[in-house]
Amino acid sequence: MTDHLRPPALPDLPPPWHTPERESLQLQARTFAREEVLPVANELDPRKGLIPPALLGRLAELGYFGITTGTEHGGMGLGAFEYCMVAEELARAWMSVASIIARAQGLGTGLADDSRRTELLERSARGDWIGAIALSEPDAGSDLAGVRTRAVRDRSGGTDEWVITGHKRWCGNAEAADFIQVLVRTRDAEPGEPRSAGLETLLVEKERGSFPDGLTGTPIDKIGYHGFLTWDLALDGVRVPAGNVVTTGHGDESGFSGVGAWLDVARVHTAARAVGLAQAAVEDCTTYLQEREQFGHPIGDFQALRFALADMASEVEAARALYRQVAHLIDCGVGCTRQAAMAKLRASEMAAAVTTQAMQLHGGNGYTTERAVERHWRDARLTTIFEGTSEIQRKIISDEMLPRPR
Repeated sequence: MTDHLRPPALPDLPPPWHTPERESLQLQARTFAREEVLPVANELDPRKGLIPPALLGRLAELGYFGITTGTEHGGMGLGAFEYCMVAEELARAWMSVASIIARAQGLGTGLADDSRRTELLERSARGDWIGAIALSEPDAGSDLAGVRTRAVRDRSGGTDEWVITGHKRWCGNAEAADFIQVLVRTRDAEPGEPRSAGLETLLVEKERGSFPDGLTGTPIDKIGYHGFLTWDLALDGVRVPAGNVVTTGHGDESGFSGVGAWLDVARVHTAARAVGLAQAAVEDCTTYLQEREQFGHPIGDFQALRFALADMASEVEAARALYRQVAHLIDCGVGCTRQAAMAKLRASEMAAAVTTQAMQLHGGNGYTTERAVERHWRDARLTTIFEGTSEIQRKIISDEMLPRPR
């Protein structure tokens, strides 16, 4: 019977987005995701397994850790559009793999020393400098200006270092990383300054598979987003060289402003991942509705289910169009914090709804680990929370439309 199934429609690149180079990259990522990533995800995710080193190696071979890194540093030299396009294809197989590539792309390279920056950019592009980001704290998540983790400058005894003390939470990939970017407070805000004044980002270098002196971690037991561990971190006198202050790589922007610039791209990347998850749910349902028979017919013959699938596919296509437009704006150098928030909001809420509907269309089979739809549902639910909750996206959008509440 499976020989007669109509295959699901796959994402294409219509004008004005199409170029031969983009089409080739999309097809390469799609083939890799479905032939190499998906079997690993189906095997390991139910066991909360980690992305294997061999799969990380394949990502490096394909150049996916350096999509947005310049060719002069060994990267692809491409933009946010291609980065998100690849991420969508990878997320269709396993969102964690679409996420791990974000922990390179020049992350952790924005140091003032030019030679050091060049060395790290080259390592990042080849997948030899994969990091983690420690922003949130138990009492500072959506409100990053409330960060309390402290860094004090120590110039005693001929040293010049930052000494970090505090508590971070929700730090994905922390132990397996080559570095951790830590948002810290180096001074209190003065009267009249914004609350974010005094925040800086410091680079903690480390060995993969261990934590440096003064840093301890406890894994957080998540219901989804497996493939790498997420950590609760305690920092007690972690020492960092004075020169390890991270900027965005654009002028000398650092601290909270640097985090904001990074988050715009991260939110569009999250939108792309959400679209990939929802696309997977639509494809799986397209096949299942033809395979499953009830009352003597494939359940795809019933109008209610056909219309549900049509609504799902329409929502996915709309979210895809929006994230592509915003990624294009980023590549054009247009400031688009509001649009990035819109793309993240609409795509993540869509993915949560579409994957929920996909589970419903699968009936009892959807509520088992025998079908990948439950993984898509678990991971899609997270996209409404990380990189800023849906409520925070709505705040960003409305604050640009209305006077801020007093």
